[in-house]
Amino acid sequence: MPTLFRLLITLVFLGGLAYAGMFALVSFVEPEPKEVAVRIPTRELLGETAPTRPAGLPTPNVTSTPAEAPAQ
Repeated sequence: MPTLFRLLITLVFLGGLAYAGMFALVSFVEPEPKEVAVRIPTRELLGETAPTRPAGLPTPNVTSTPAEAPAQ
């Protein structure tokens, strides 16, 4: 029985250390907000599906529909 109590006390002590460490991080560390920019490909904005390409080749950032001719 003393071995069981020793194990339980050791586990409670280690749990308390973990809890104290988390509490210290919450109390003393202040996150710094920063600006995040996410690039959205044009084909996603236009609702087009991505063309199938062989593996390893980059996907170009162009649309598959031709541009309209300028009015004259």
